[in-house]
Amino acid sequence: MGLRRRIFGGARTRILAAFVVLMAFSTVVSVVAIYEVLVVRADDRLDESLQQEVEEFRQLASVSDGGSLAALFRLYEARNVLAPDETVVMFVDGRLFKTISGGRGGRLSLGGETARWGTLRDPERGEVETPTETVRYLAVPVPQTGTEPRGVFVVAADLSAERDDVMEAMRLATLVLLSVLLIASALAWVVAGRLLAPLRALDDTARSISETDLTRRIPVSGNDEIAELSRTFNAMVDRLEGAFASQRAFVSDASHELRTPITIVRGHLELLGDDPDERRETIALVTDELDRMSRFVDDLLLLAKAERSDFLRVGEVELGALTDELLDKAAGLGRRAWALEARGEAVLQADRQRLTQAVMGLAQNAVQHTQDGDVIWIGSSVDGDEAALWVRDSGPGVSEEDQARVFERFARAAGSRRRSEGAGLGLAIVRAIAEAHGGRATLSSPAGAGATFTVVVPLAGPEVSR
Repeated sequence: MGLRRRIFGGARTRILAAFVVLMAFSTVVSVVAIYEVLVVRADDRLDESLQQEVEEFRQLASVSDGGSLAALFRLYEARNVLAPDETVVMFVDGRLFKTISGGRGGRLSLGGETARWGTLRDPERGEVETPTETVRYLAVPVPQTGTEPRGVFVVAADLSAERDDVMEAMRLATLVLLSVLLIASALAWVVAGRLLAPLRALDDTARSISETDLTRRIPVSGNDEIAELSRTFNAMVDRLEGAFASQRAFVSDASHELRTPITIVRGHLELLGDDPDERRETIALVTDELDRMSRFVDDLLLLAKAERSDFLRVGEVELGALTDELLDKAAGLGRRAWALEARGEAVLQADRQRLTQAVMGLAQNAVQHTQDGDVIWIGSSVDGDEAALWVRDSGPGVSEEDQARVFERFARAAGSRRRSEGAGLGLAIVRAIAEAHGGRATLSSPAGAGATFTVVVPLAGPEVSR
């Protein structure tokens, strides 16, 4: 049942069906149009032939020596050769004089029209339906001269024979068009299969992809829409592979960060004795480890909330006042020589608490990489439609290989003098806050000249920048 649905309900079948319907419609329209054109041309050709015979008779009458009407008709019969299926009927004084035929098929069956033609006074053109054929005629009265009786010259042709020729041509044209339709349908089936091959490859690749195997890609060739779809799909899989790799690394790092305090807590609780002093020391140690786990969980929750729309509470923030406030708060983080490097003046749309949290995170990071008495600068500035807040320290700086990943989760600089046992989420939180505002977090760290961490946010707020 699934195979039948795939064959008869697939895109290839629907494309072929649409193509066949369009081709069949165009074939029918073409056949009808060709038939109408051939019929009109056959009628015109027959009318021209009848008119030609009449003109030949008139020319003959104009150059005759004025003999009798009967002699004129005999002269016409002797000099003119009628076309096949043509018949000439001659009347003298209302009576049938003679009937001559082109020879093919014998004389036409004119029925009862013959007697009426003999009395015509004006030229007449028309058709006569007989039991065996359709006859088209042109009757022309012969002008009376002197005492000669009045005559009528009638030329007629078998219209059915012309129509039969048209029908024969139409049968041949229909056969050719149907053959073309069948051949074109077969070619359309093959071409549709080739055009849809990348989509089948896309389907097979999508089915083969799992959480543990994201290595499959679709081969791309050309520059059409299907090739662009293949490139987009491959790019999506690249992002998924990166996301899954990041997720696995996150789970691994998170489990490692939690495993250590859990092991410490469990080991001390298992060895807990009855000595009150030992109990107090164990409880203090366990409480400290639990606090560290709690901070770690809070940081993870904060990073998760950064993707939500209610992460920020945006309002007007005066940049200069915020800079002064940040410098005052940072002074309590450690015994460093805190200094104001620059003070920008602007009113921006931002979340004051989140910006404070980000800069305090940078300040705490600077404290961890400096010693007592070292200088740490805090500053702010305005550049165009953006505001910047930064923390610059006089520590050892960040190596070039670490600068590319310093804002990633659980990242720690190799060989640093870091005094904290944190999980490496502080700078990741800073970047999340900056990006939530529609801005960015940057690092500048020349070799041996300390590090400057900067949070850049748009003055107009996150909604405008997104």
